[in-house]
Amino acid sequence: MQKYLLIAAGGALGSIARYWVGTAVTAKLGIKFPYGTLIVNITACVIIGFTLTYLGKRADLSPAWRFLIPVGFIGAYSTFSTYEWETLATLRAGAVSLALVYAAGSLVLGLAAVWCGCLLAEGIA
Repeated sequence: MQKYLLIAAGGALGSIARYWVGTAVTAKLGIKFPYGTLIVNITACVIIGFTLTYLGKRADLSPAWRFLIPVGFIGAYSTFSTYEWETLATLRAGAVSLALVYAAGSLVLGLAAVWCGCLLAEGIA
């Protein structure tokens, strides 16, 4: 039960941080380009890279940190960082072809899925 509470707490903080960062960046840079989302995604990549590497090297730290930060906070802040982490992990494991298929497949299939969702919504609206 504790891990679910940690995930929920991290998720609440992550979604608030995403809103705050996105709004602050958009207020400064405008809406012609999705700067807010870009900044959120890039900062999430830094945070997940640091956190998972640090926690992986520090076995003495409580596993609770893994639920609070990478799963809860970053999961709500941005899932793009998880996609990037998994791609890097696959590359580091030496599976370059698999990493490229995953990266390209996620991009192309994700874009197609968003398009399909839009078409479905337009069809019933």
